[in-house]
Amino acid sequence: MRPHQLRDDQWDLIKGALPGRAGSVGVTAVNNRRFVDAVIHRYRTGTPWRDLPDSFGSWNNTHRRWSRWAKKGVWGSILAILSTDADNEYAMIDSTIVRAHQHSAGAKKKPRKIRRLGAARVA
Repeated sequence: MRPHQLRDDQWDLIKGALPGRAGSVGVTAVNNRRFVDAVIHRYRTGTPWRDLPDSFGSWNNTHRRWSRWAKKGVWGSILAILSTDADNEYAMIDSTIVRAHQHSAGAKKKPRKIRRLGAARVA
């Protein structure tokens, strides 16, 4: 399995909720899994639609299909399904992302200068 594809257990969770499956209304899609993997590849690598590898099919058809699914709200339902069994595979927090404030490390605080209102200044 390549790193930009769904695992089999993830695919089993979402395949029944996708449009274009056998038995659903409308045209049956040739390969829903290849399409979903193409979209995942595009977002994980940050490439433009035109630079999708040929193994995912025509970039233009992929983009049009992605747009139709986005308008129908399919991606939101896929996220909801996959979020129920989150494994936090990509949730890693370390010091390269989160910086602690200097006061949390025990640094001494500078005393605040208190300026009184109405105090006369001596020149």
